[in-house]
Amino acid sequence: MKSQPQRTCMGCNTKKDKKDLIRIVKNKENEICIDITGKQEGRGAYICKNKQCLEKVIKSKRLENILNTKISEEIYENLRGVIFEQQ
Repeated sequence: MKSQPQRTCMGCNTKKDKKDLIRIVKNKENEICIDITGKQEGRGAYICKNKQCLEKVIKSKRLENILNTKISEEIYENLRGVIFEQQ
């Protein structure tokens, strides 16, 4: 059996299987998007599928620091929507 790649959540700093996390990507054009497939090119950051981790990341601006760019409120709202669907 092939082992799943592990990634660390930005919110709670716990390692989980990549498939259990949501990936946020910054591509070469500095566009930020939510990568549902986990295969888009670019710098990626991962977050758990729970609201507490998302709110912690928003409050601490950790995603902005990791991707080194300003994150629009629209991206955060889209993340809230994705997390809400998954719960």
